[in-house]
Amino acid sequence: MSITNEQVAGHAFLRPLYRDPYFPDQVVDRGRAVLLRLCARIEAEQPPDLSALYPLTQAATEEFNLLDTEFEAVGSGIETTAREAIAEDFWFVASAYGFPDADLEELIANRDW
Repeated sequence: MSITNEQVAGHAFLRPLYRDPYFPDQVVDRGRAVLLRLCARIEAEQPPDLSALYPLTQAATEEFNLLDTEFEAVGSGIETTAREAIAEDFWFVASAYGFPDADLEELIANRDW
């Protein structure tokens, strides 16, 4: 998947999680992949407005919901640090693709974490 948005291509997704040994890199890598797939999907579908963007971000949020069990399986979890980093990256993605007015809570409305 090739990301054409330069701002996104140069972004270090989930940086705080990679810096913290509580979050195993192999699981964080899966979370980063979720965000990159979201970016690729936004580029492919080019949602014209927030009502078209939110279902895309919520589908990615569902992937994070499932990923939480992988974190738990290795003695970790999506807790405060992870929740904040993930949410910030969802907002970054929305902003980078022209939706700076996106409601963060709506972007990740279906989260279990």
